[in-house]
Amino acid sequence: MFDELSYDRRRFLRDAAVGAAAVSTAGLVAGAPARAATTTGTARSDAVSFRWWGTSGWRIDIGDRTVLVDPYLSRYDTGLFRGAFDENTPLTVRPTVIDPLVDRAENILVTHTHWDHFNDVPYIAERTGARVIGTLTAYHLGLAQGLPSGQLAPVKGGEVLDFGAYTVEVVSSLHSRNGAWSMAFPGVRVSRPPKPEKISDLPEGDTMAYQIRVDGGPSVFFMGASDFAERNLVGLAPDVAMVASAATTSTADYVPRLIAALDYPKVVVPVHWDNFETPLTNPPTVAPNDRRRLDDLIAAVRKASPRSRVLVPEYHTAYRF
Repeated sequence: MFDELSYDRRRFLRDAAVGAAAVSTAGLVAGAPARAATTTGTARSDAVSFRWWGTSGWRIDIGDRTVLVDPYLSRYDTGLFRGAFDENTPLTVRPTVIDPLVDRAENILVTHTHWDHFNDVPYIAERTGARVIGTLTAYHLGLAQGLPSGQLAPVKGGEVLDFGAYTVEVVSSLHSRNGAWSMAFPGVRVSRPPKPEKISDLPEGDTMAYQIRVDGGPSVFFMGASDFAERNLVGLAPDVAMVASAATTSTADYVPRLIAALDYPKVVVPVHWDNFETPLTNPPTVAPNDRRRLDDLIAAVRKASPRSRVLVPEYHTAYRF
């Protein structure tokens, strides 16, 4: 996420049958709402919508119920995109930005606890009463920021949580690596720390991915960083995969291994390619290196799974699969 290196184009073609959707162009404007095959059940797929909130953030509305994934809306300047990154940047929450977008939430799924994923989670959880599902680090950071333990649900990966109209499968995953094969702010919190005050007080804290299966609707896979444990994905076979753009070339054969492990999703949606220190206004702001990585990701998906559709999202747009 933090180093600007060119994307590795080494790819190999996997032979497999996949869904019947055409691949979109690499433009930054999302096309028509995608449609993926649905499962049998009681809920209508047209009652389910997915809205991208930048980075790897999503709002999922399932009828009158709402699930959030990594909702980072405050989007303040740390110097990261100006080449002047300051790890002592104070944590900032912007209610005037958050409140108009978050009227409700039942569950908040946290992939990891870096500031661009976790920063706004405690505020949103306190405001809405939402349950926070995440790692043990997310649990302890939530306590440190004043959330009650009963509102925090620590997970390890492997759990399949039943919420009636939908289930959430938790997948143990990995954070992306920078150019030094390391990451910013590694570490976990195994006990309640002091209240976090700056972005470096929010470590990676282990990484999860999630798959939501909607009763009568699609199965959708969410990742918040561009690495994964390949064996942990076998059998998920989502209709739609929200795939993080690779930050560096440190992960070997990232796209073809990921797409194959997910059994060639019908729709692939790139995430974590925008400048997440700018407002959530369309078209999304993207740095030149990130634009190149986005194009490389789309090209790699085309090569690995020619029959998958690539949908490049815009902010706030309701997509129905």
